[in-house]
Parts: sequence; structure tokens; C-alpha cells
Amino acid sequence: MRPLSYTRALDVDGAVAVVARQPDSAFLAGGTTEVDLIRLGVARPDLLVDINGLPLRQIEELPGGGLRLGAVARMSDVARSPLVKARYPAVSQALLLGASEQLRNMASMGGNLCQRTRCAYFRDNVSPCNKREPGSGCSALEGLNRGHAILGTSEHCIAAHPSDVAVAFAAFDAVVHTIGPRGTRTIGIDDFYLLPGDTPEREHPLEHGELIVSIDLPPLELARRSVYLKFRDRQSYEFALVSVAAAVEVRSGIVTEARLALGGVGTRPWRARRAETELRDGPATIEQFALAAAAELAPADVRRHNAFKTELAHRAIVRALTRAAEGAAR
Repeated sequence: MRPLSYTRALDVDGAVAVVARQPDSAFLAGGTTEVDLIRLGVARPDLLVDINGLPLRQIEELPGGGLRLGAVARMSDVARSPLVKARYPAVSQALLLGASEQLRNMASMGGNLCQRTRCAYFRDNVSPCNKREPGSGCSALEGLNRGHAILGTSEHCIAAHPSDVAVAFAAFDAVVHTIGPRGTRTIGIDDFYLLPGDTPEREHPLEHGELIVSIDLPPLELARRSVYLKFRDRQSYEFALVSVAAAVEVRSGIVTEARLALGGVGTRPWRARRAETELRDGPATIEQFALAAAAELAPADVRRHNAFKTELAHRAIVRALTRAAEGAAR
């Protein structure tokens, strides 16, 4: 691994200032992704600014019933929080399914949101990859693309976003708070992840030196009966082929409200708005859930090895909605 410098931040403003004034620098929290990328030669910072000592580990209630999660809070602490488990069970489930116990004890919430794709062509540091070297091409388009995205793709990139908990955050309209060189910002989760388009190297709107300080989950009653399902090649630690965060409100057999987001199939955590529209004011039946799934997956752009994801995602959506509706009925 190439030599680099290290410093420990004493406060948020100091951390932002140090990273902002040095172009080849990065924040370091749990390091479960950043250190891997440095070892692979994909990330090449000259300076790491350790933010683990900053007071950003809170899990606290907000007025009205929402929650605020500190950016340096560990995945394991958030997953086991009674507040999270009671109000947003899909968030807890996504965290528990998102990594091994050892990683969950180290990985931070902010770092999880910013983790890079697991596309092998991005990480091998040799193959053409527009995320790693803009303009070099996308090896996955005609290569081994079994784990790649079928929604939100472009001719420049089909890499799937890897985060589990970001899928649940997308379903519940989470809000990301940052502090950067130009002050504070509030970024809705929909705006936090960018589609690849012509610039796949730009995955979020954060400026250099801009630090995530917290994530807010707004009050949402139906989230209390939410579910998160993950389908993968093995039940031990593995990234999703397809995952689903789902919550529905059912009254007299009719879906009055629905939240649905998908993982493993999108170039970003995929809010299934077509399916939500199909679900609202319709019967809470398997047949209607299947229609909603079909509507969401109609634009899917499949490749040689990942075409199976359309059927797998369809079945996963129906199963997740069925479970969520059963919880709503109870």
C-alpha cells in the first residue's frame, strides 16, 4: 500500500477545513470500504482525516416521532436500537443483513451511504471503468454482469449500488445533513444519489471536504410495520442480487399508502414510485402486488448475465408487499 499521512480531527469544523484545503485527502470513519479501496489502488488519498472522535454517534428522537442518526454511529448500534427497531424495523433489518457482525461493529452510517460499488471491473484497477477513469469505457456492458443493475443504467455504467440500509432510507424519505466549506446543507435521499448518465464517476452531490453529520428519518406511521427482504447467493455475508424495503397502509382491504424501494437492481437505491402509484387505492391482493411489480420493472434494461433479476425482483416485490400487508392487517 502506498504511503499516506494521517491525522485525527478534534472537531467537525476542523475536520472539514483540513480536507477542504488538501485536494488529495479523505475522511476516515470505520474504514471498512475506504481502506479496501486504498489497498487496491482505486482510492489514492495522500491524507486520511480520522473523524471517529467527533460527537456524531447519536441515535435520538426528533419532534413528531422521527429519529436522527449520527453519521459516525456504528451500524450495529443503530440496528439494535429499540427506537429504530420499533419505528423503522426495515432499517434495523437492512443493517443486520448488510454485513458481518465484525463489519457492523466498525462501519459507520455515513460511510455506508457513501460506499462504492462492488463491481469487479471498478475494483480490479486494470479494466476500463468509467467510474474509476472517466472516458475509459465500461467493461461490464459486455462482460460478466450477473450482479449488475437493470434500472437507472446508462451506456457508460451499469454498476449496482451496494448499500442495504440506503434502500430502506430511500423508502422512508430520509434526509442527509452535511457541513462543508460553504456551510450546512440538507439533502433529501432522492437527491443524494445521482444516476450515472454521462458522468458515472460522480455518485452524489457532495463537494470535496463536505462531511455527512447526520441522517434524519421523518415520522412515518406505516414504517412501524415495514419489512426488508434480501435475496443473495448465500445467507452469510453477501451483497444483494435483489432486496426490497416495503411498508403499506391497508384499510378495509384497500392500500391507502405504500412505500417501496429496491436494492441490487438499481444504479442507486431505487425508489419504486411506479409501483407505489399502482398500489395506492387498489386491493391488497397478490394479483395487485404483481401488477405493481410489473409496472416498476417494465423499463428494466437487462444484459446477458443479469436478465434473471427481472423475475427475481418481481417475486421479491410481491413477497415483501404480502408480508408488509399482513403486518398492516395485524
